[in-house]
Amino acid sequence: MVKWTRFDDGGVERFGLLLGNEIAVYQGNMFEKPTATGMRRAVASVRLLAPCSPSKIIALWNNFHQLAAKLDVAVPDEPLYLFKATSCVAHPDAIVTRPSSYSEAVAYEGELGIVIGKRCTDASEEEAAAAIFGYTCVNDLTASNIIARDKTFAQWARAKSFDGFGPFGPVISTDLDPAKLHVKTVLNGVERQNYPLSDMIFPPARLVSALSKDMTLEPGDLICCGTSLGVGSIKDPSNIVSVTIDGIGTLSNTFVQ
Repeated sequence: MVKWTRFDDGGVERFGLLLGNEIAVYQGNMFEKPTATGMRRAVASVRLLAPCSPSKIIALWNNFHQLAAKLDVAVPDEPLYLFKATSCVAHPDAIVTRPSSYSEAVAYEGELGIVIGKRCTDASEEEAAAAIFGYTCVNDLTASNIIARDKTFAQWARAKSFDGFGPFGPVISTDLDPAKLHVKTVLNGVERQNYPLSDMIFPPARLVSALSKDMTLEPGDLICCGTSLGVGSIKDPSNIVSVTIDGIGTLSNTFVQ
């Protein structure tokens, strides 16, 4: 298992391999034959960034059997998705502030994120699997009450695209089988979500293949795989939300009302 990370090193953006408490620094392109520099940095001495810069963020809805059953909605025949603005990205450990234009409920949604590693268009499932670079943790923050505020138009993109509403990281983990893993979300020290990724309606290769038939996927693009049972509102004045996936790590952020 290999874990790639991106970080701020005294004002210089770098990337490398996470090796315990150190980062082995690489140069070039993370997704295409990066080369080791021989430099090492202590994790404690740098600021971790979101591990890549996606050209687009695709977010799934209704992608878990258990949640579909609870909501009493049909299992979809094809992926149902929306886009989050890339400006919503927040780094690991960043403080996310409630937007000034919105004062109602904000929901946490712990999710698996797929990171694309090579250009992918109209791909078979086998080609799609080869185009997946790795996996990361996502907290798909959502201004829930906005979605149905206008009876004529569901405002999914607006509800999910406020500044800071797209934390992901802290690493991209490769050589990982997500079907064997669980997503755990903890709000202020209390576990709120713990669900198996094997319950996905559209698992990674099938999902990437389907999306690639709609649009070209580029290296660094992020696909948020949707969430399952346990989604809830963030209510306290200051909140710590942590999303953990074994083999990837823990993404933690503070949300301030």
